[in-house]
Amino acid sequence: MASRVRQDERGVDHARAMDAQYAIQRHLYDLTRKYYLLGRDRLIRELDVPPGGAVLEVGVGTGRNLALVAKLYPQARLFGLDISAEMLKSAQVNIARAGATGRTLLGRADATAFDPQALFGEAGFDRVYVSYSLSMIPDWEAALAQALSVVEPGGSLHIVDFGQQERLPGWFRALLQAWLGKFHVTPRATLFDMVERVATSHGATARVQSLYRGYAWEAVIVR
Repeated sequence: MASRVRQDERGVDHARAMDAQYAIQRHLYDLTRKYYLLGRDRLIRELDVPPGGAVLEVGVGTGRNLALVAKLYPQARLFGLDISAEMLKSAQVNIARAGATGRTLLGRADATAFDPQALFGEAGFDRVYVSYSLSMIPDWEAALAQALSVVEPGGSLHIVDFGQQERLPGWFRALLQAWLGKFHVTPRATLFDMVERVATSHGATARVQSLYRGYAWEAVIVR
């Protein structure tokens, strides 16, 4: 299995917007984001991927996270999708640097509506995760529901994203949210409620928690 890119044509307008945003930013993305995308490595360490298990990242971006999954879970089969062709270029490079090209498949697709069988030849995945992407997807509720729908029975969906900074100073919250707005990032105030609702609709169980005084929120849904 090679890290070639397959494509789903849905979400064309959003794809163009993301390509325009990341054509240059992708080269500096990992260098700058490592200081404030908190909780990503924690999420990956807690995936507990079974030997030979299939792992999908929704919103793979530069592939930084998937490369770490490759390192921590050397027997896992890796999949990643993103709507931005520009980001997928960086993902291919990072996956190659991690020595995981042979067990990785990337796809260009809309997170709110993709067919994993058509895109990857997989009906579902043992672990699916979404790291700091729901805050950038306009129809994030649909993306959340779609991500859970491709989790195999007994598998799990893992999410980390910006929280509401509920235990941080008001001035910090105001500055952070104003700054995030410049990059079209919107922390989802109803994320935990939506996680519980989607889990219930699938007969799954959910656990949620606030991290770093509310800077980040984390959720896990187990089917």
